[in-house]
Amino acid sequence: MRKSAYLLGVAMLQVVSTPVFAQGAAVGADANGSDIIVTARRQEERLQDVPISITVLSQDAIADRNIVNAGDLGSYVPSLATNSNFGPERSSFSIRGFIQEGRTSPSVGVYFADVVAPRANSGTTSGNGAGVGQFFDLQNVQVLKGPQGTLFGRNTTGGAILLVPTKPTDRLEGYVEGTLGNYNERRIEAVLNIPLSDTFRLRAAVDRNKADGYLRNRSGIGPDRFADTNYVSARLSMVGDLTPDLETYTIARYSRSHTNGVLSKIISAGPYPGFPIAPGLGGFLAPLAAAQIARAQARGDGFWDVDNSVADPKEIQETWQVINTTTWKASDTLTVKNNVSYAEFKQDTAYSLFGDNYIYPAGYLANVLFPGFPGFPAGHAAGIQIKTGPSGHYASQSTFTEELQFQGNSADGRLNWQVGAYLEVSKPLNFNSGFNEIFIECTNPGAYQCSSSFLGAFGLNNISTANIKDSYNNKGLYGQATYKLTDKLSLTGGIRYTMDRMSDLSRNINTTIVRPGVATFSCQDILLFNAGTAANPIPVSASGPTGPECVQRIKISSNRPTWLIDVDYKPSNDLLLYAKYARGYRQGSIISNNFGFETFNPEKVDTFEAGAKTSVGGAVAGYFNIAAFYNNFTNQQIAVNSVVAPAYAAVIAPSQIIANAGKSRIWGIEVDASARPFQGLRLDLSYAYLNTKLISIVPPALPVFFSDLQPAADVGGPLAQSPKNRVTVTATYTLPLDESIGKISLGGTFTHTDANQVHTQRFAPTTFKVQAVDMLNLNASWDSVGGLPVDLSFFMTNVTNIKRYVYPIATYQTTGAESVYLNQPRMWGFRAKYRFGE
Repeated sequence: MRKSAYLLGVAMLQVVSTPVFAQGAAVGADANGSDIIVTARRQEERLQDVPISITVLSQDAIADRNIVNAGDLGSYVPSLATNSNFGPERSSFSIRGFIQEGRTSPSVGVYFADVVAPRANSGTTSGNGAGVGQFFDLQNVQVLKGPQGTLFGRNTTGGAILLVPTKPTDRLEGYVEGTLGNYNERRIEAVLNIPLSDTFRLRAAVDRNKADGYLRNRSGIGPDRFADTNYVSARLSMVGDLTPDLETYTIARYSRSHTNGVLSKIISAGPYPGFPIAPGLGGFLAPLAAAQIARAQARGDGFWDVDNSVADPKEIQETWQVINTTTWKASDTLTVKNNVSYAEFKQDTAYSLFGDNYIYPAGYLANVLFPGFPGFPAGHAAGIQIKTGPSGHYASQSTFTEELQFQGNSADGRLNWQVGAYLEVSKPLNFNSGFNEIFIECTNPGAYQCSSSFLGAFGLNNISTANIKDSYNNKGLYGQATYKLTDKLSLTGGIRYTMDRMSDLSRNINTTIVRPGVATFSCQDILLFNAGTAANPIPVSASGPTGPECVQRIKISSNRPTWLIDVDYKPSNDLLLYAKYARGYRQGSIISNNFGFETFNPEKVDTFEAGAKTSVGGAVAGYFNIAAFYNNFTNQQIAVNSVVAPAYAAVIAPSQIIANAGKSRIWGIEVDASARPFQGLRLDLSYAYLNTKLISIVPPALPVFFSDLQPAADVGGPLAQSPKNRVTVTATYTLPLDESIGKISLGGTFTHTDANQVHTQRFAPTTFKVQAVDMLNLNASWDSVGGLPVDLSFFMTNVTNIKRYVYPIATYQTTGAESVYLNQPRMWGFRAKYRFGE
């Protein structure tokens, strides 16, 4: 496959232009023949004039590829990967190997209308990103690669994704579109644009999408389906021209998703040769995992069949946001822009962390593990179930942002500059609250209505309750300027000073269920501190009405400069050469229930990049963009897998903690190219080569309550979630038909992604790598059917119905088994759109 990708890349190097998935467009233009305009440098510019590696997807491209959530986006941008192992609602992004692990701050910032996505700081990765219901009625989506640390609001090391909504126009127009697909998909979109007057314009848009899940539940517990779709998203925008030089642009948006969530699947049970199970739970549970697999085989379960153990699983997310951008053109050489926003995010959840449904026979301990041990009746042993806790929502956070920009240029046009100040304040609406039911099942954990299993004989009948309030205060002062040394040679310099503050207030309580309705309590932090975790801050404990109230307060702060130096040379309008050096930075964070590892430091990266953008016209028009980069990482935030010592198995749950690695490096090459060999046919190619290496790591001290710590990456080996080769090829053919018939186009997209490591093999002996995949998607469209304002289209994703593990879970040392998340099966559907107005 690598050889094929290489040969294909060599063939495409014969043509040149810009990375835009538009159909039938002129070179460097969209489908309507207009120049593609991007806002990668916080102002409108031609894509080919911007010395940044960018991929742009138009709204038509988003629809053709059936991109409905953030998890779908990574399939079409080779440098971009998405981690959707907790569901598409919680997808997080990585670019060029810069990943977001756990509850760290995003390595890739997501911006809607130039405003960063609201914080979403729950007990598991929440993405802090696009979520679902945002990929409709957009002007485009821009993926910016590499550190964006001088101009964009939140400082990130990996890049930025800009979702640019369609702005209200001065025409009375709109559309209604309906979709019907497999898995009973029913989707309707509607947009109405109204010019209220010569100076005020209004645009309303709504997207309602519902589909059955593709994961079939075979346990008889809970719903029949998982991985379902059920969201509504609405948007209202208004533009007002207060004066000829003063514009105000306001967006109010709301989205709500309520599904059964996703569920992982146990696919193998230990022990494995060469990978013994550590002393503790794994040895007890491996036979039960093998029994669960045997039951599935006896039932004739298919690949997308799962075993659920949670009676009422759910994944609910609700977000609303108001954004205002006011722009004042003070003079021909000065523009003042102010962006202000407020958002609230809420989440509730209930799911099985490992996808287990362990059923044991009577006398299991005596007959299987410990002869002579007192027998237990037959029963059900749950793994770890995560649910919304007693204090409110699983996550509930507000985010306020304010950004003031001054943009200007010299009278002769040689100097273009901007300076600004950024403020982001994110506060909890209440405690982010979660129950972790550790090897026990509860119908009402708040009232201690729980059923125990044979594991209760070992003290494993506990609930870990986390109540956390995280507050953020992020400030930045920045400036950037480009000066034309000559008509062809320009120099750009930018600097930013970032001041990040974070505070954490937590109450983490361990509850031991004595019998239904009766429990004893302990403060997890005090227990662990007394056990010798000197690195853990000393908490304050006081007696509460229902047990001890365990309070811990932690604060961290960091101040860092970041900068950019860029030289670009433009010998002609069709050729841009550039070279740049940038310093990137991502703030440290607090995860208070990661005992012994509550805090971790900021990471920084030095990035060196050189690239070229060039295009040609003529009979065989095309484009070719290339970028080569090298990243030198220090203090990179990486995941570390932990195994709880047997003496503490009843106190804390096994977890994936975050630690700062020593050093690592990333280098690679990105290519975006296109060609039109003859009238009607367009070929697009995107390719990314990524070479990563963990150079050194200083292992963190091992607290007494952990028996082992193992980073997800090995020294000398590649970083996690970093496939070496990724290529996407799209072919689109437009039939040569008379305009009275309409425009009929047929398209297909092929994507190859190499296998890549997610965990160390010791913790996932057979599934430590994500499998390589070759994926084919098809689409067809008939626009303006018979000259009418009607468009028809068809899409099909995963045409060959590939079965693939998309994310393994490192559970072997805890459950004696391996669990994985599964990819989407073949999806298809038909769309019909009716356009009206001017």
